[in-house]
Amino acid sequence: MSRVVCFGELLLRMGAPGNELLLQSPRLDVHVGGAEANVGVSLARFGHDVAMASTVADNPLGAHALGELRRHGVDTRGVRLQADGRMGLYFLTTGAVQRASEVVYDRADSAFALSTAADYDWPALLQGADWLHLSGVSPALGADVAQATLAAARAARAQGVKVSFDGNFRPKLWQRWGGDAKAILRELFAQADIVFADYRDIEVVLGQPFAQEDVVARVEAAAAAAFAAFPQLQWMACTQRQALSVDHHALGALLIGRDGTRAQAPVRQLQGIVDRIGGGDAFAAGILHGIMRGFDADATVRFGLAAGGLKHSIPGDFNPVSEADVLALVGEERFDVRR
Repeated sequence: MSRVVCFGELLLRMGAPGNELLLQSPRLDVHVGGAEANVGVSLARFGHDVAMASTVADNPLGAHALGELRRHGVDTRGVRLQADGRMGLYFLTTGAVQRASEVVYDRADSAFALSTAADYDWPALLQGADWLHLSGVSPALGADVAQATLAAARAARAQGVKVSFDGNFRPKLWQRWGGDAKAILRELFAQADIVFADYRDIEVVLGQPFAQEDVVARVEAAAAAAFAAFPQLQWMACTQRQALSVDHHALGALLIGRDGTRAQAPVRQLQGIVDRIGGGDAFAAGILHGIMRGFDADATVRFGLAAGGLKHSIPGDFNPVSEADVLALVGEERFDVRR
């Protein structure tokens, strides 16, 4: 198993219970989340040695977030505590029938968003690590944290640590502070060994359109362009989602390698979706696990898609399932009670 460091913001999710509208009744369900933390929890559950690097408020909210990570086996000693800081929050209304889910963010000026590159001792934080996982959400939060994310990626490369990067392009976050998304994301892509991105992310980074009629053909063309632009890049993975209704999605996945490897997982019909938040992070963790464990490309993409599919059945941001749980779905696809 591998040593993985995840860098990003820990968030508290405040959700309307069941399928209620936000504050329809005077209570909220609380979950801990965050794109990078979601990946970290999944990898820890798969048996990897995972550590989180971040900054949280030095108060009961921050303590709760760290406690949840530790409960799932994630090392939190690399997380800074910021006195008088605040936690990033988001509020979720879960959709139903023809009403879509809705998210309201309250994360401006959080302890993490105000942190700087100088706050993180990357040579120490990355000591003994095999992989660093980052996402495009972090640099979108502001100039200082963008530089912190770039410093993490550069330090990883300098120390021989492989870099996993999830594009997660969030245009509204970039627009809020006028950040140069193209330039910053381009450098992060250039540092990565694997990116979780589709053709739309590559269009942003490279500034070129992919107009093929078929979506898979667009992804393949984007991957070829990314491999040409970024010599360090070895893999590109993404899902293809078709939302047939709020609680019925068809989900496929594609994994493409620099060496010409192409693996596509059969589409899964996800009916009766419980919670899709964190599904992409569960997929990313599944792909990383397959690569770290030496699965072939076909087994890796099937494992990743199965992990992402399972997350849709579990409330909360985390996907606390084991490797055996995912392999059971990949190999058997049984839906009766396992005894």
